[in-house]
Amino acid sequence: MEVVIVPDAAAGGELIAGAIAGLLARKPEALLGVATGSTPLPVYRALAARVASGEVDASRARICQLDEYVGLPAGHPESYHAVLLRQVLEPLGIDESSFMGPDGSAEDVAAACRAYDAALAAAGGVDLQLLGIGTDGHIGFNEPCSSLASRTRIKTLTEQTRLDNARFFGDDIEQVPHHVITQGIGTILDARHLVLLATGEGKAEAVAQTVEGPLAAVVPASALQLHPHATVVVDEAAASKLKHADYFRHTYAEKPSWQGI
Repeated sequence: MEVVIVPDAAAGGELIAGAIAGLLARKPEALLGVATGSTPLPVYRALAARVASGEVDASRARICQLDEYVGLPAGHPESYHAVLLRQVLEPLGIDESSFMGPDGSAEDVAAACRAYDAALAAAGGVDLQLLGIGTDGHIGFNEPCSSLASRTRIKTLTEQTRLDNARFFGDDIEQVPHHVITQGIGTILDARHLVLLATGEGKAEAVAQTVEGPLAAVVPASALQLHPHATVVVDEAAASKLKHADYFRHTYAEKPSWQGI
């Protein structure tokens, strides 16, 4: 995988927004996989600024979810469907009809998971999937020890992940659902380009294990080592435990400018 070390979160957002802009210029109807949480917000802000300036036209793009809570009532403001409408579709001028996601309120959750995997395939597959990483190395909601071949399915959240997400629920962990639908690691690996953004010292150990550690289900993000086009963008704090940071800086500095990420 390629590792790109940037000065800060804003620089990472600009870099990834540029990659998405280039993709949309080549393929206006591209299917973009998006993630929730605070980490990808600089990407969405940078891309929205390019749309607002007229530099990028995202109106024909399609958007798909990485994951969704199970059991939240319809219209709940912290459902990932609602969050992505606010943070991605509306700022980029993308109609809700171009949005794909799993049904977290379905009576038959297992069937909803299978249907979402099938819908992604029928749509031609994800062109670029944006990922964050948990402090325990999870991607999507594929917690440690998830199968590296897993498909979209229901997962039970760890207490640590529920604690991490409580900030979106008024710091009340009791309001955080216990279950989610998530694209499996095998589903994620089907995307043509994976871009993982990590910022802050709290993610440094997970980044080091993902990039330089062994391929292991206990660090789900290490599955990116299997992908032919995976890019890991990290700020200086998140890169602080990388043993080969100088090598990564050198290779990116010498990379042909036309190649992009």
